[in-house]
Amino acid sequence: MSKISYEDAFQELNEIISKIEEGNVSVSEIGELLERGKELVKVCYGEIDKTKGKLTEIKETLDKLEEE
Repeated sequence: MSKISYEDAFQELNEIISKIEEGNVSVSEIGELLERGKELVKVCYGEIDKTKGKLTEIKETLDKLEEE
């Protein structure tokens, strides 16, 4: 999967959900949409994990500064 931003991945996930909820897609298309959705969820979780790691580093740095 090419590099896609969290925001774009999240938006595409919402579009996939809407398509499936509308019910105007074939069973095979639902399978394709779900596979794409799975890839997009991985992108979102990856970005969340990166951000969480950065926030943890910042907190640790601030904690050290407060101790000085």
